Amino acid sequence: MKKKIIMIGPVYPYKGGISHYTGLMYRELVKHNDVEMLTYKMQYPKILFHKEQRDYSNDSFKIDGASYMLHTANPFNIIRTARYIRHQRPDMVLIQWWHPYFAPCYFLLERFIGKQNLVFVCHNVFPHERFPMDKLLTRLALKHGKHYIVHAKEEGKELEKIKERADYTVTPHPTYNAFRFEGLSKEQARDRLDIEYDKKVLLFFGYVREYKGLKYLLQALPRIVRNLDGQVQLWVVGEFGADREEYTELINGLEIGDYVNVVDSYTPDREVEQYFAAADLVVLPYVSATQSGIVQIAYGFIKPVIVTNVGGLPDVVEDGKTGYVVEPEKPEEIAEAVCRFYEEDVERRLIENIEKAAQRFSWERMGEVIERFYE
Repeated sequence: MKKKIIMIGPVYPYKGGISHYTGLMYRELVKHNDVEMLTYKMQYPKILFHKEQRDYSNDSFKIDGASYMLHTANPFNIIRTARYIRHQRPDMVLIQWWHPYFAPCYFLLERFIGKQNLVFVCHNVFPHERFPMDKLLTRLALKHGKHYIVHAKEEGKELEKIKERADYTVTPHPTYNAFRFEGLSKEQARDRLDIEYDKKVLLFFGYVREYKGLKYLLQALPRIVRNLDGQVQLWVVGEFGADREEYTELINGLEIGDYVNVVDSYTPDREVEQYFAAADLVVLPYVSATQSGIVQIAYGFIKPVIVTNVGGLPDVVEDGKTGYVVEPEKPEEIAEAVCRFYEEDVERRLIENIEKAAQRFSWERMGEVIERFYE
């Protein structure tokens, strides 16, 4: 008999990697289970999140039958939702967790759903950008969980800080392979972006935040340009915050404007492919991290990566085999890794290793992990 699962988290049309993640997890679990997707009627209040939260331009991640039920800031709605869940008598309630904003909502939800097999998928136990009270709020929300999934050993240790002997499983972040809508070759993608075929192309992708360390990649670029005879382009694709001008000044100060292409905007799902397909190497120069969906998008396009030795990133990148691991805040190490990649001509070997590691990062494996929590 199929088990009844109620999933809670963002899905289409909400933007972002966690929305994509939830949608792909649903598609895997529904193969063998009776899954109901319960998502947000309102995710963030506009006063806290000023940018558009939804993107209707591509419905490839749409979940048919998803219930847009939960208003995260309305206690009466949260209680009604909890009573609905309790009435369904699920075998598991599976909640996506990534930020303490949701703590009051989930705490109230937990109080009214009664005793449940409550499982949290922790994308981050604590937020990337810490703030006062975040530990207290996180404990408030997560303490009633029965099981937890984390994507890095470090996150398991963070979880134990708020719940001793927490029952958690560390499993790699699965690969995002759902962005390959057209099957673009590198040449086709470069035609579309007007990139010369003989250029060496690096990609930094995703929201630009201080903890993602873009400035260290920019500081590495002059050395990369010199060593590769100027035949390199860095594409920075992602929304900037209020600090865009600081990065512009850094680019101008380093005199690398001719080698940097900035696309300062949210990237709709169907436009993701062209950037990854055109790139040789994806670079994540993070200062801090738990894990990153960007690595798994890169692997979905069979692209090698450079990551820093922070959080769970070294757990998913085999140094010298599927990419390179360098120390954070070290522009010279980033430059050395990039130059080594091109000078040793190892792209084909790294691609083969990524293909061999595919099962380790499969959604099927994630489904098996979740199904063990029924016992």
